[in-house]
Order: sequence, then structure tokens, then C-alpha cells
Amino acid sequence: MSEQKKTNIILFSGDYDKAMAAYIIANGAAAYDHEVTIFHTFWGLNALRKDEPIQVKKTLLEKMFGKIMPRGPEKMGLSNMNFAGIGPKLIKKIMKKHNAMPLIDLIEMAEEQDINLVACTMTMDLLGLNKAELRETSQYAGVAAYLADAEDGGVNLFI
Repeated sequence: MSEQKKTNIILFSGDYDKAMAAYIIANGAAAYDHEVTIFHTFWGLNALRKDEPIQVKKTLLEKMFGKIMPRGPEKMGLSNMNFAGIGPKLIKKIMKKHNAMPLIDLIEMAEEQDINLVACTMTMDLLGLNKAELRETSQYAGVAAYLADAEDGGVNLFI
């Protein structure tokens, strides 16, 4: 019996299209029986944020970060051609026309495939994000846990 293949993805970017790429690759790898982990750090954590505001105690700076960061994957901007927020609406319209799954559906598919959706705890502390603000399926770990996974990974990507 062969050892299970592992795919690890660091999602650093908070851009909708880059997050989509990460989740498309992750879901594809899971479909090929890879054990998959997406390690969300810095702006990539926005893919795990809940859409609704969650009341948690924060400092003034943490509240400011919370206001300027997109709340949930559907509010993330594009890496290029954002056009003051019109770009994401256009790309989503084109995606719908071509029956491409939106990011939120890719995230839900990842959850169904038991992909490990890991939030970087150090970045959460830096940005003032609380566990209550992230999806219930989120796991929490630091860089040491990511490195342990990456050491065994056959595929390691940084997006």
C-alpha cells in the first residue's frame, strides 16, 4: 500500500482570483486522494472570515483592521482589473455564464472533502481576528505546524 500524497498550500493573498486558484487546486488534489491543507495567513485569512459582523472585544487598531479587510470571500477584490469594485462583479457574471463555481462554493466543497482549512494564529493575533469571526470548520495553527506538514508534502504552493 502506498503512502498518501500530501498537498500544502499557503494562501497569503486576499485576492478573489488567487484564492479561487488555491481552492481549485486544493479540491482537485483532494479528488486525487491527496491529504490537503490550506494554510491561510495574512490577507488569505479573509477567505475564512464570516460575512456577518461578530461582536468581539477589540482594540481600536484591531477594529480598524476589521473594517478595512473584506468580510468573507465574496467581498474580496481581484488582483488585477478591480476597477473600484466593478471587476469582481464582472468576473462573477462571466463565471456564472460559463458555469464556473464561485469561491464560496469552492470553500464549501473543500469542507465537504475534509480539506484542512488552517488559520495562522500569529497573523490572527497581529490583525486582531478572533476565532468567532472565522468559519466553524477552521483549524488553528502556527508556522511550526505548517512546516511539519510541508516537510511531508509532495506538493507545496505559495499563493
